[in-house]
Amino acid sequence: MPKPENIIGKGFDKRPQNINRKGRPKLPDIREAMAKVLADEKDGMQALEAVLKALRAKAVKGDVRAAEVLLDRAFGKATQQVNANIKSETPIFTPIDLDVPE
Repeated sequence: MPKPENIIGKGFDKRPQNINRKGRPKLPDIREAMAKVLADEKDGMQALEAVLKALRAKAVKGDVRAAEVLLDRAFGKATQQVNANIKSETPIFTPIDLDVPE
């Protein structure tokens, strides 16, 4: 069966040019980027200090989320206690007796 005219000589290119051979460009390290941004100075104050002061001002005005962010960063997130006092008449685990030949 002969090939149709529109595909004669149209094979796959061995090395197409539209392929990104280097892959996706690497993103910058987020910690380095944050450190760089927060270390910027304006009017003698670092950006980190300005952010913390703004959060403090919001927290003092009653913004609960701002207070939560400040307290979580300063003292760590609050732990939640779990009561594990379990009293049961039946044992939770039943030992299995395995006959192992010696």
